[in-house]
Amino acid sequence: MNAAFELESAVLPAETDELRREVREFLAGELDSGSFTPIADSWVVGSDREFTRKLGARGWLGMTVPEVYGGQGRTALERFVVIEELLAAGAPVGAHWVADRQAAPGLLNFGTEEQKHRYLPGIATGECVFAIGMSEPDSGSDLASVRTRATRADGGWIVEGTKIWTTGAHIANVILTLVRTGPAGESRHEGLSQLLIPLPDDGVEIRPIYSLSGDHHFNQVMFSGVFVPDSAVLGEVGQGWRQVTSELSYERSGPERILSTMPLLRLLAQRDAIDPVTLGRLVSRAWSLREASIAVATSLSKGEAPNTEAALVKDLGTRFERDVIEAARGTGVEPDFGSDDPLPRMLAHIIASSPTATLRGGTNEILRGVVARAMGVR
Repeated sequence: MNAAFELESAVLPAETDELRREVREFLAGELDSGSFTPIADSWVVGSDREFTRKLGARGWLGMTVPEVYGGQGRTALERFVVIEELLAAGAPVGAHWVADRQAAPGLLNFGTEEQKHRYLPGIATGECVFAIGMSEPDSGSDLASVRTRATRADGGWIVEGTKIWTTGAHIANVILTLVRTGPAGESRHEGLSQLLIPLPDDGVEIRPIYSLSGDHHFNQVMFSGVFVPDSAVLGEVGQGWRQVTSELSYERSGPERILSTMPLLRLLAQRDAIDPVTLGRLVSRAWSLREASIAVATSLSKGEAPNTEAALVKDLGTRFERDVIEAARGTGVEPDFGSDDPLPRMLAHIIASSPTATLRGGTNEILRGVVARAMGVR
C-alpha cells in the first residue's frame, strides 16, 4: 500500500529525477538526526529559520530567481519538485514560504533594480523573511474593500490602518502591504498600491493571534503614522489590484493546496489504518490535482496569468484536504495534542488549523466567483 503512495515523477521532465533523489536523501538525513518532526500544514505552522538556511545553502530557495540577483536561475518545474518533497515530508518551511512563493515573483515582475538587488539575494539564502499584508478586519477575500490608507507625504507615503491574519509577521523582515493610495472608482479596484515596509518599525505594532492548538503564526498588524519612501513602492502607484491578482496565482495553485494533509495520509497508509478503497480514491484525486498544479506552474513560468485555473486548484485542493481529515477521523483515531503517538497528535493539529484552509488565498465562494466570471455565467 505504501509503495503506491510515493510521489514519483509522472508529467515532470526526467531530468528532475536526480533533484528529487537529492531532496529525499537530504530529508531522510534530517529526519534521522532529529532535525524536525513531520507536521501537517507545515508551510503555515512549521517555522524553523535554521532549517530554512540549510535549504538556502543547498540552492533550494529562490530557485527561479536569476543568478544576477543571487538566485539559481532554475526552472519552475525544478522548484516544484523541491517544494513537493518538502511538503510531503512535513518539513518546517513556513519561515521562507511567503518570500519564496510570492514575494520573489512579485519583485521580479514589478520591482525596481534596487529592490531586486536589495531583497532577492536574502530570499535565496533564507535570511530575508516576508509577510503579506492583505486581509483586514473588515476586508478578507474582498480585497477591493481595503481600508488601510497611504497618504502622500514629502518623498513618500504615511500609512495608517490594520491588517489581520498576517502569517509570519512576527518573524518577518519585510511586510508587502496592500494599501489604498487613491479613490476606488466604479470598479473598486482602482487606487490600490503595494508597499515594501521593513520591520521592525516604531509605527508598526504586531499582536499575536493564537490558534486553538496554542500555536502562533497569525498576527494582527497595526500601522500608525508609518513613513514609507517612494523607493519602497512595488510596481506602479494605483496598480496594486493588477499586481496582487497576478501574485495570487502563485498563492492559490502550488502543491501546498494539495499536500498540507499529505503527512497525515502517509501515516494512515503506512499503518494500514485506512481502508484500501478510501485510500485509492484519495490518492487518485491527489494525483489529478497534482497534474493541474504542475500545469499552472508551467503556465506561470511562461509569463502567463492562469488566474482561473489557479482558483480551481485552490478550491478543489481545499476540499480534498478536508476529505483527508474526515477519512482520518473515520478510522477511529482520537485527536490528541499531547499524545506521544504522531498520528493522533498530527490529527489534532490539522483539525485545529483546518478552518483557515478555506480562507487563506481566498474563500471557496470567492474562487467560484472567479471561475464563474471566466465562464461568462456571472
